[in-house]
Amino acid sequence: MSASPLHAKHYSAPTLIDLSARRPTLTPEQLTRSLCPSARFQDVRFRTYRPNPDFPSQAQASAALEAFAARAAQGHAQPGGLRLFRRRQPEGQGIYLDGGFGVGKTHLLASTYHAASGAQGPSQAAPKSASKVAPKTALMSFQDLMYIIGALGMLRAVETFKDHALLLIDEFELDDPGSTHMANTFLAQLMPGGASVVATSNTESGALGQGRFNAADFQRQIQGISSRFLAVGIDGPDYRQRGAVPSEIMSDTAFRAWTGQQDSATLALIDFRELGHLLTEVHPSRFARLLEGVQALSVSELREMRDQNVALRFVHFIDKLYDLGIRAAFSGAALDTLFDESYRHGAYAKKYSRALSRLSEMLQESRANAQQRAD
Repeated sequence: MSASPLHAKHYSAPTLIDLSARRPTLTPEQLTRSLCPSARFQDVRFRTYRPNPDFPSQAQASAALEAFAARAAQGHAQPGGLRLFRRRQPEGQGIYLDGGFGVGKTHLLASTYHAASGAQGPSQAAPKSASKVAPKTALMSFQDLMYIIGALGMLRAVETFKDHALLLIDEFELDDPGSTHMANTFLAQLMPGGASVVATSNTESGALGQGRFNAADFQRQIQGISSRFLAVGIDGPDYRQRGAVPSEIMSDTAFRAWTGQQDSATLALIDFRELGHLLTEVHPSRFARLLEGVQALSVSELREMRDQNVALRFVHFIDKLYDLGIRAAFSGAALDTLFDESYRHGAYAKKYSRALSRLSEMLQESRANAQQRAD
């Protein structure tokens, strides 16, 4: 018989982080100042991408984006100088990186950011030409973009990004016509002024090969600027599931042991029911603020989510937890039972599959970390 579940109220450390007491605030200006690769993708570069040799499109996509980043950086003039002698800014171009999850799209998007902004890898010395002003580049999720436009209004949002050479939008959503229209209007006003764009798809992996993923939908829904975008396909299986067991959750005993190994000053422990309630009160754009100072998170008693609204908030939370590189452990129901069959294979199927993939990877990382500490 397993030990009883571990709850924050049963944990004796006085310095334990209490997520449930947090209600973070975030202004649009604060968000726009932080549009860069998250902790998990800080050190990725094109040279660290490992394409699957069985799927040539992965290497081809990497090469295409590396060349695109170089062109975007070179072709965007810095503001200033006498108007009489200022070159007319070339119009921006776009790439739509089109494929399923687990093939490295976010890795490549972050690598594009680093290449365009001139950021060096952790083991690289800056070149002698590094004193040159780097073009302004921003990396954001589609949800971040929608929050910025909604909070600032279209005119101020366009003004905020008009001097950017490159915008990188992860998980461009085609599910909501209203959001797609806002994104279309936003990009249509920026790209003629010189801003280039890379957007990644949010295609369900089971749709691979069906009409070039979502490329046709993307081109149709951004008609005003579709001629500026080149669709680049990237296929292959989810790399996270090589040898993984998606339904393998931590036992209560293993969960307790892992939690006990963490530094209580940077550990947050929360029950799944309490987490679900918290996520309904905190906007997804504030999840990074919610997790500030957290280096390890223990979530006890996972259970099936019958309400799709709760499930989608949980998916956004897992995405942010994963991107921030926070260590995490979970106990309770098996992963493949979390999302109810009534919505699991519907319009947001790709989101749920990606969340399960990322949960599985985080659990693998936590088990490996626990083993290292034990050794």
